[in-house]
Amino acid sequence: MDRVQAVAFSPDGTMLASGSDDHTVILWEIATRRRLHTLKGHTDWVQAVAFSPDGTMLASGSSDHTVILWEVATRRRLHTLKEHTDYVGSVSFSPDGTTLASGSSDNNVILWEVATGRRLHTLKGHTHNIYSVSFSPDGTMLASGDGDHTVVLWEIATRRRLHTLKGHMDGVQAVSFSPDGTMLASGAEDGMVLLWRSFSQ
Repeated sequence: MDRVQAVAFSPDGTMLASGSDDHTVILWEIATRRRLHTLKGHTDWVQAVAFSPDGTMLASGSSDHTVILWEVATRRRLHTLKEHTDYVGSVSFSPDGTTLASGSSDNNVILWEVATGRRLHTLKGHTHNIYSVSFSPDGTMLASGDGDHTVVLWEIATRRRLHTLKGHMDGVQAVSFSPDGTMLASGAEDGMVLLWRSFSQ
């Protein structure tokens, strides 16, 4: 049995997706605990999984440098996104489901158009592996945490860097906005969780 790297519940709570070092994503039915389907398409470890807000799509990021977009109902592969040049460790859908962000150890965040799989923009500025990306609840901002000990806040409309949040002493492994978008939490390899607030645009 290989290591499970990522898990995500569907928005309605009926399914769970798990990504593993065996290169697959498994969809599970929560009520019965049974395996619904095994999604095969990656050629290396699956590092990240995320459902779209409406639950119709699933994104998976892998050490094979790709992101795959899956249609949940049919279990078919819709797009394979290949612009990254190193492993993809985090994926996040925008609240409206039209945009996907992926963070990679190539130091870049890429924004993708979900409907077409087209690359919209590459957010550059990090100097180390990007471990986590997360959209704000209103979709206006994206947070990205990386190995240079910082969190960067990006404005989605302009693709510009709004703030660089410094306070951690080691790589930032996780970022998450509060439901009302007024606070951001970041967790790092320094053993600390930091709470940030009042970051205006």
